[in-house]
Amino acid sequence: MKLVSIVVPLYNEEENVEALYKELTSVIDDCNINAEFVLVDDGSSDSTVEKVKEVAGRDPRLKLVCFRRNFGQTAAMQAGFDHTQGDIVVTLDGDLQNDPAEIPRMIEKLDEGYDLVAGWRKDRKDKLVSRKLPSMLANRLISKITNVQLHDYGCTLKAMSGEVARNIHLYGEMHRFIPALAAEMGVKIAEIPVNHRPRLHGESKYGISRTFRVLLDLLTVKFFLRFSTRPLHMFGIMGMVTGGLGAIVMAYLAFCRIFLSMPLADRPLLLVATMLVLIGSQFICFGLLAEILVRTHFESQGKKTYTVRDIFAGGDRDNVAPLPTSRFG
Repeated sequence: MKLVSIVVPLYNEEENVEALYKELTSVIDDCNINAEFVLVDDGSSDSTVEKVKEVAGRDPRLKLVCFRRNFGQTAAMQAGFDHTQGDIVVTLDGDLQNDPAEIPRMIEKLDEGYDLVAGWRKDRKDKLVSRKLPSMLANRLISKITNVQLHDYGCTLKAMSGEVARNIHLYGEMHRFIPALAAEMGVKIAEIPVNHRPRLHGESKYGISRTFRVLLDLLTVKFFLRFSTRPLHMFGIMGMVTGGLGAIVMAYLAFCRIFLSMPLADRPLLLVATMLVLIGSQFICFGLLAEILVRTHFESQGKKTYTVRDIFAGGDRDNVAPLPTSRFG
């Protein structure tokens, strides 16, 4: 039987811990799912840790990872992935707004051949102006830029193969971009509507100000998805466009000086053209340096620039050769 690892980041959720545990175990036990619970405390200042320890004392399936201080939900999610052992990894928030009863349905969808199943809070129980509206705009923007079409990037409730989860590396506020990062591996992604509930205890840790940080991380993700193995393609294009424009202006000024005898010393356009050529040269140099760093990064860590789904041994279509390392290595 497959092991399902359930990852839950927690931050000041003392009032929700017991109810969360009861709901999770009820669903897992009723559906006869072999599971482990990985709860990550993100430096809570209340009694969240003590509450979780009380629960862990009576259930060996529960593992608690405690941060020394508050590092944020992305770091908590990454720590959860790092401490999982399951064939399937499920993530959800600890505030009880994600419904644990959706877990079996997401696992069933995953078994249809998908590598990642994302939840869609179709009937979201949050405030319109501060939560729902910014989220709707962000989801459309993220889908357009990453080319991974999802209705709800912000829903923490997701199910994915353990292989995918443990080969995703999260930084900044990138936990919401997990589907886009997984898509870079070539995984198959599905999205299903899930039940979303209003928060009963505690306060939301997110506000509209978080939108600006998400936009900055979106730029990072876009660069990572498109240029992580070929940075010169981005910096080189910028350099050629900028430097080319400067060269055209210089050619025009040279024509004016040689054939029309126009003085150039007092013309600001000469300075602009010179700056454009220099900036273009710098962009190309940045690209070359980035190419060196990329190669050093991949070669020093033994990483591959490709991903493998399966390896089939010759002579037998049903015989699948074992992979020496992770296919997402």
